[in-house]
Amino acid sequence: MARRKKIYEGKAKILYEGPEPGTIVQYFKDDATAFNAQKKDVIEGKGVLNNRLSEFFMTGLNNIGVPTHFIRRLNMREQLCRSCEIIPLEVIVRNFAAGSMSKRLGIEEGTALPRPIVEYCYKDDALGDPLVSEEHIAAFGWASQQDMDDIVHLALRVNDFLSGVMMAVGIKLVDFKIEIGRVYEGDFQRLVVADEISPDSCRLWDIETGRHLDKDVFRRDLGSLTDAYTEVARRLGVMPKNTGPSKPTLIN
Repeated sequence: MARRKKIYEGKAKILYEGPEPGTIVQYFKDDATAFNAQKKDVIEGKGVLNNRLSEFFMTGLNNIGVPTHFIRRLNMREQLCRSCEIIPLEVIVRNFAAGSMSKRLGIEEGTALPRPIVEYCYKDDALGDPLVSEEHIAAFGWASQQDMDDIVHLALRVNDFLSGVMMAVGIKLVDFKIEIGRVYEGDFQRLVVADEISPDSCRLWDIETGRHLDKDVFRRDLGSLTDAYTEVARRLGVMPKNTGPSKPTLIN
């Protein structure tokens, strides 16, 4: 399909007007960024892998009754999604200490948490997406108390789904972040999982070796990001098992 007017361009994706009212086309770029875009590169094939992996996860969530904005994949880099109003929060679910939590609290990376911990960051690149509390969210009107209850419920259901899917293929879901959007149907509003779910937005470690299979490979110069994402896709059945990691060939 021909792309329409560009609505927004972010670090990893471009959004275009959709073919029908209430839809958008989400295009996955090959750009990789870290440390609030202080580190940048272009990783050939990354956008293709993330498109297919996000399709896999969003479809799985839709199938178990967790609402998402995903409608269908259009091609190797684009997917059709419902247009929604994004709540300006990154919703983070942590199962093991890692990254900023380890630095903030002095907890060794890989330490299992007593229960999944849900955190929130205010989406503002200029401020570095600062950590905020539910008090901030309520005070500044970013979400109502009912919204927050629904967001926590959605986030924990996503965690249950992703944890099980990953464990089945020998991968530990350390943490992940999602975005939540509001979809309006007449006077009725409902919340849906939006944006993407991919190794860009999750920490994924091999259960046996501890190998990183996520964007920390790029952040920490741990090897080939394409190889890591390809390994995740292969284990989940998104790629044929006999395909070499350097040239992604994805199942249609």
